[in-house]
Amino acid sequence: MTAEAPAPPRGLAAFDLSGHVALVTGASSGIGRSFVQALTDAGARVVAVARRAERPKARQAEIGAEKVAVVVADVGDLAALPEMADQARAAFGDPDIVVNVAGNTVRRPAEDLTPDEFLSVIQVQLMAPLHVAQQFYPAMKAKGWGRVVNIGSITTSHALPMTTAYAACKSGIAGLTRAMAKDWGPHGVTANAICPGFFPTELTAPVVADEKRWQGNADRTFLGRNGITEDMHGALVFLCSEAGRYVSGQMLYVDAGFTAN
Repeated sequence: MTAEAPAPPRGLAAFDLSGHVALVTGASSGIGRSFVQALTDAGARVVAVARRAERPKARQAEIGAEKVAVVVADVGDLAALPEMADQARAAFGDPDIVVNVAGNTVRRPAEDLTPDEFLSVIQVQLMAPLHVAQQFYPAMKAKGWGRVVNIGSITTSHALPMTTAYAACKSGIAGLTRAMAKDWGPHGVTANAICPGFFPTELTAPVVADEKRWQGNADRTFLGRNGITEDMHGALVFLCSEAGRYVSGQMLYVDAGFTAN
């Protein structure tokens, strides 16, 4: 007979991340930098991983070194991940929440994309989320509790121009996330993906700069505007906390209805 799950915390306590350690990749800018704030606001201690140290260290100074640690690493360099993981553990112990935000892209039409360009995106966007999470899965399994949150995109399900490599990876994130959820779920680990709509970040700068396209994207949403990174904070904390403990293998679109329109 399957044992009954213990009752979850009630009310806002279900969203409290106190006592948890989260690791966020791509923490130097955009979504990753914003997510560091969201997770510390919810009570977690956070290891901010980025290729560039300056911005994460500035965030660390703002929030406090007792809540934020900084690890400099390129998650696209898969051979460097064990050392990254060791540094992360040295800060606050084993992370039990992994948020894979690090991203890159190559904006070319399909006929012009080279193998090296394609591989450079695959390594960061599709391989790194798995191999980063693998570093911390054994400790999650031993604990019987863990959370993995990957970042998808509206291109997980919808085609956009000049996104061949990016869209292929973000479509792959859906399959990867479901597979992680299937394999790791029996050990108390959930895996989900947040799929953002259009948000102003370094990666989307060329789209933001095209005023007509940027406004057109806003007009397609049900709310009539593009997002700000804080619009994803609620979804993130939900998926990382006890509030989302029975949600796994899902793609949560945070796009104001863009993909439903």
